[in-house]
Amino acid sequence: MPIVAKLDELGKPAWIALMILGFFIWWPLGLATLAFIIGSGRMTSSKGGGVTRWYGGADQMRPAGTWWQPSTRPSGNRAFDEYRQETLRRLEEEQREFQEFLVRLRMAKDKAEFDQFMAERRTRTDSSL
Repeated sequence: MPIVAKLDELGKPAWIALMILGFFIWWPLGLATLAFIIGSGRMTSSKGGGVTRWYGGADQMRPAGTWWQPSTRPSGNRAFDEYRQETLRRLEEEQREFQEFLVRLRMAKDKAEFDQFMAERRTRTDSSL
């Protein structure tokens, strides 16, 4: 396929131009070109991105267990910076308390299920005697 090789040499802009030209000529041709571009991986980043480039890339940079890491750069407004720090501290405290609540909730659920199992086991053993 010399045309594909030539377009690959020209890069992504050539593929985009071909797709747009295809839509102008006849929309199914543009759609077919778009499907080929996506299916062949020609629009992924050079680092092997793909969909991960857009959706999973932030997960790779984020430390495990953190949902969002705010910027620690000062904004230049001390009142705002103090407000932001206090708000972030409060949110982190609420997150920690909520995580502890979830642990207690899971423990209570597990205990209730275990107690129910033991009660059923006792009644089964008593009825078999």
